[in-house]
Amino acid sequence: MVIDTKDMLGSILSSIARIDYIKPEDIPNIDLYMDQVTTFMEEQLAATKRYEDDKILTKTMINNYAKNNLLPPPVKKKYSKEHVLVMIFIYYFKNILSIRDIETLLTPITEKYFQNDKDFNITAIYKEVCELEKSRIDALQKDVAKAYHQAMESFAGIEINEEDRDYLKLFSFIASLSFDVYVKKLLIEKLINELPDPVHEKKKK
Repeated sequence: MVIDTKDMLGSILSSIARIDYIKPEDIPNIDLYMDQVTTFMEEQLAATKRYEDDKILTKTMINNYAKNNLLPPPVKKKYSKEHVLVMIFIYYFKNILSIRDIETLLTPITEKYFQNDKDFNITAIYKEVCELEKSRIDALQKDVAKAYHQAMESFAGIEINEEDRDYLKLFSFIASLSFDVYVKKLLIEKLINELPDPVHEKKKK
């Protein structure tokens, strides 16, 4: 197996540079039925799919989010702009966190800021968080480039053929990125463990 790593870093860094988020102003100002929500999310987040037939959001997912208290219930089967923003948060969190952890994390937000008719609401929180994330793209590119170059210098003293060496370098790069994700996931879980558990608190009441 021959692995072409020549343009790999440039392709990865270009992908990172293109990372963007759904702007609140791009979300329809009218309430949407479930089919309209899934269609909107599919169009807006298509670039994040690994495979073409992957589903961004389904009716079953939305119903499960509401059932598990991740998402406030719809009004007359319609979802507001703020519902959509909460779903976007869930979409990204669910790749690394359990449903219970997401509930613990989002419940204080939805209870205090969801459709509170004030300037500081879910939309304001979403904008602030997304701008913070966008501001980190340059630093993220540098971290990934550093990990890549370190991986490409690995296994230099081993007497093996170049094809095997290339594979081991790629494996080293993936392992390095995976370690970063693992450590950050542990940190996230520890931080969530320090938060009040909404499920436990509701049961106590």
